[in-house]
Amino acid sequence: MGDSSASYIHMVHHLIETCMTFHMTKEECMETLSKHANIAPVITSTVWNELEKENKEFFEDYAKSQSKADCMSAEETTKLIEKVKSDASKDADD
Repeated sequence: MGDSSASYIHMVHHLIETCMTFHMTKEECMETLSKHANIAPVITSTVWNELEKENKEFFEDYAKSQSKADCMSAEETTKLIEKVKSDASKDADD
């Protein structure tokens, strides 16, 4: 894997974390990143699964909190993804 692959995975990881701050499920995150960031759902799923393996307890707690969480609107999601994408491109330039 080259630097560009690693930075792409890092960006997907960052986007997943951002989705999680809005209490999205894995499926919602896959759909959101596919729609707004043009990331294939299989990539989001793979990165999510790796994060889950590394952070079992966190993801168990996260899953429990899902049932209580409020969902965000599509408009809020779009704004958020745009912000994360611009942040990620700034990171890539550094």
